[in-house]
Amino acid sequence: MSTFCLSEGLIDTRAMRDVLLDPTAGACICFEGWVRNHHQGQAVRALDYQAYAVLAEREGTAILTEAMQRFDLIRAACVHRTGALVIGDLAVWVGVSSAHRGPAFDAARYIIDEVKQRVPIWKREHYVGGVSEWQHPSNQDAAERSEAHRRKKCSGARVVCYRCSLPGLAGFTNYRRGATSGATIDCLVLS
Repeated sequence: MSTFCLSEGLIDTRAMRDVLLDPTAGACICFEGWVRNHHQGQAVRALDYQAYAVLAEREGTAILTEAMQRFDLIRAACVHRTGALVIGDLAVWVGVSSAHRGPAFDAARYIIDEVKQRVPIWKREHYVGGVSEWQHPSNQDAAERSEAHRRKKCSGARVVCYRCSLPGLAGFTNYRRGATSGATIDCLVLS
């Protein structure tokens, strides 16, 4: 069994941990990602998360399904916050249970890494100096990938690629999968 969801409210870690309980489980690993007060040398005062919910939940569920099979898990769950968060807030929670600790540790890391790379969730950081900036983990090395990616897939005027740019989320009604991207969803089609 696996569960992925977005939440505008606080994450109930106790309830999420209870989802992982199973008499066949010998290990449980839970990961919490918190809002920190800095990013790349800048002081952060708050942040906002936005997501294209239908797409995010579909891709998050796919990631958990992959992890369940790849690591022979008993249960897996992930919750990611959306909306306004302040320093110290819990932004994402991942939990897995398995028969043994090794696969549980590996699976938890796999899930959080894949969620950060593949799920269309955007983070807007608000810095102490008053400037705000959109971030997405897949943009960390975007300078190297973006131009080639745009030339291959994103030349149409009605397509906005979430890997190449960080548009506002209003107006998205559909998506398409890139031909070479496997499970990663690359482009959102504007209405």
